[in-house]
Amino acid sequence: MNVTGFVGSIPALYDRHMGPVLFEPYAHQLARRLPPSATRVLEIAAGTGRVTRQLLARLPATAELTVTDLNEPMLVEARRQIGDDPRATWRTTDVQALPFGDAVFEVIVFAFGLMFVPDKARAMRELHRVLGPGGTLILATWDSLDRNPASHVLHDLAMASCPADPPTFMALPFSMGDPEVLRELARAAGFAGGAVETIELASEAVSADDLATGFVRGNPLWNQLVERGVDGAAFQAQVTAALIARFGDRPCRSPISAHVLVAAR
Repeated sequence: MNVTGFVGSIPALYDRHMGPVLFEPYAHQLARRLPPSATRVLEIAAGTGRVTRQLLARLPATAELTVTDLNEPMLVEARRQIGDDPRATWRTTDVQALPFGDAVFEVIVFAFGLMFVPDKARAMRELHRVLGPGGTLILATWDSLDRNPASHVLHDLAMASCPADPPTFMALPFSMGDPEVLRELARAAGFAGGAVETIELASEAVSADDLATGFVRGNPLWNQLVERGVDGAAFQAQVTAALIARFGDRPCRSPISAHVLVAAR
């Protein structure tokens, strides 16, 4: 079983239940940083296309947006959501070995994917290689679990669900909480002016159960729960109750925090 794969029913549930709450707010933040003159843009780790939609809304009719993700099922869901746009080209790619020539893009946007990359230094060198001189890298990672308390609730409950062999997936997306690590990765790869801004926002789900559905079933954590024989319905009910107790219901509001790096080639 692929315990970190965004496969099966996960992409659609991820987009429906977590997309508006966790990713849409930052999609707007990242798209605002797109240079107005950009026409050749590469998006890495596009997922279900939350950032893609905002980029397309800002790009001119003559632009070319190459949309990539390592997980093909996520790109399939993104394309289903967005439909055909002549500016968009869709590619399943590994950021550690990009299938593009040197210096071919003006802007690279990489949202919430670097945490999952095994060789982060190699990935950053690849980004530097395919970005043209004077180009811009816009990259986002989640802050620590402590700064994303709803996700922290999920992580704690998951760990407690099977103490002998705890499902640890939730630690991975929040493994780059130190902005200095991000700055150093960019500097070592050859980027200049790697300014990192920590952006704290307020997320809002229509209900705690709606968010819990995404957290539990629209998340590769689900694979780890199934593998360990955890009762999914009971676990989701537990997550819902904990979210209500901490963040309320209808709506369920919680703070979220992410780091955004903007660097030059």
